[in-house]
Amino acid sequence: MVEETLSAEEPTAAELKETLKVEDLHVYFHTAAGAVKAVNGVSFSLKSGERFGLVGESGSGKSTIALSLLRLIKPPGKIEGGHVFLNGTDLVTLTEEQMRRKRLDEIALVAQGAMNSLNPVRRIRDQFILAYKDHDIDVKRSGLEERIGDLLTRVGLNREVANMFPHELSGGMKQRVCIALAISLSPSVIIADEPTSALDVVVQWQVMDTLRSVQEDLGASVILIGHDMGLMAQFVDRLGVMYAGKLVEIATVRDMFGDPLHPYGQMLIASLPSLESRKARLEGIPGITPSLLNPPSGCPFHTRCPKVMDHCSSVTPILQEVRPDHWVACHLYEEA
Repeated sequence: MVEETLSAEEPTAAELKETLKVEDLHVYFHTAAGAVKAVNGVSFSLKSGERFGLVGESGSGKSTIALSLLRLIKPPGKIEGGHVFLNGTDLVTLTEEQMRRKRLDEIALVAQGAMNSLNPVRRIRDQFILAYKDHDIDVKRSGLEERIGDLLTRVGLNREVANMFPHELSGGMKQRVCIALAISLSPSVIIADEPTSALDVVVQWQVMDTLRSVQEDLGASVILIGHDMGLMAQFVDRLGVMYAGKLVEIATVRDMFGDPLHPYGQMLIASLPSLESRKARLEGIPGITPSLLNPPSGCPFHTRCPKVMDHCSSVTPILQEVRPDHWVACHLYEEA
């Protein structure tokens, strides 16, 4: 059961140092029909050593946030506004060369498709060497071999994997190589964008165990993006719920699964299967997600919300802390 998987001891925000802070981030994709507002005013923070999850329906803007933090948005996409502070530096204001230096060194990505992340015609060793050369790291050949071998063993792979090509590895092994690459320069933030989506259930848990282990060894923070609520319950400390390009709720994983406040969060949790209730049928969320080209006015969820009020269609709710470390963007919790 999900409740039994939740961490018994969760670090509080006050106990941790802030590593990443996102303020009012806007990312639009400009098309002939107009601007698609993929990320529309998102703000959140990440503490040192914290694991933060981002969930939501497909198209809610989760992966766009990941690419934005790495400054990898390509035309017609563009970061229209906001700030991304990493260890005190605003990544949005950096030049491309300065940002290139930050990638892998301070912030790294474990991408969704491991096969698409690895060069199919280069041995695994060469992919590490290219990463080091890109950051002007001068490592003697003997020292380099030892360093690559150590990284591979840290993620549960044999040193001999360095001599292999990606097509000689299983899906789980390729994903572990991607994790090893991501931690090769000991970044302070690791972004994992649906890292287990193409893997079977057993391998999923093995990969997440590996990610947890290396993250704890480094003392790094992790942003996990995905749809699997079971994985989120096992892995993250806090959870952010995305809807139509906005964050509508942020809470500890225990509060999110035990007492969600936003109607969308409540319906999302209610749609999960439960062994306790033995529901005859799964509960879905009626309606469809709105167009990000022409998003609805007011609260983006008001067209599907069972608790909608008159002003929900015209006034946009603000994400605010309604309980300790529990943030919600909903008019139900605004003071009269």
